[in-house]
Amino acid sequence: MRQATITLIQRYYAAFNAGDMSTFLGLLAPEVAHDINQGQREIGRANFAIFMAHMNRCYREELTDLQVMASEDGTRAAAEFCVLGHYLITDEPLPAARGQRYSLPAGAFFEVREGLITRVSNYYSLTDWLAQVSA
Repeated sequence: MRQATITLIQRYYAAFNAGDMSTFLGLLAPEVAHDINQGQREIGRANFAIFMAHMNRCYREELTDLQVMASEDGTRAAAEFCVLGHYLITDEPLPAARGQRYSLPAGAFFEVREGLITRVSNYYSLTDWLAQVSA
């Protein structure tokens, strides 16, 4: 179970990096819980798709240096990675986009059931990101 979950999370991030939103979203349970960094929890694959459409419009990001860990039973996982990004379009009320590039350490926690991701909780330093795009 552990290795199956690690592979699932690796596929999730590979689809993200490839811009393959169909595969990316398909790895989520229909009622996935999405904990947005320093924000609220949204429920459902449809809400996650709306969130990703917004993010992909405002930012271009690639995740590198991915490390994935999972519990023995495969129900929990964590990932650590670096976000290499390009701020494309102003995301109100954040600072104005001017094509700024950024590099952020980040992480995520997952719950998995029946081969699908049922929770994603993302974490990065908003203070660090703001400093990089405001410079």
